[in-house]
Amino acid sequence: MVKRVDDTVLDPALAKIATATTLTVCATDPVNYAGIAAAALASVTVSGADFTIADGTTSGRKTTVAEQAGVSITATGDADHTVLDDGTTLLYGTTAPTQTLTSGGTVTVAAWEIEIADPS
Repeated sequence: MVKRVDDTVLDPALAKIATATTLTVCATDPVNYAGIAAAALASVTVSGADFTIADGTTSGRKTTVAEQAGVSITATGDADHTVLDDGTTLLYGTTAPTQTLTSGGTVTVAAWEIEIADPS
């Protein structure tokens, strides 16, 4: 049996992620919105303009999160996760290459993609 999904099904999920208002670099994996504060090392305000929805690299659809340069570091620690939230809900979280951040410095979060693959 062939499985199919139309872009009009996948795009709303990516559009929901694009409602994020904050990108936070974290020292651990926060499991919910409340956990972000304890894990936060640096954060920056984002908007819908920071997200671009397009065809997926592999299949399906993706949103590209724009690079965030010069993000102020507010706590020292080893960053290994990046999360997006809308002020009440942790919308998306992912691992990131571990790097040591020092309070008072800045960090650049490179552009990255969130992809929802077509069913197989």
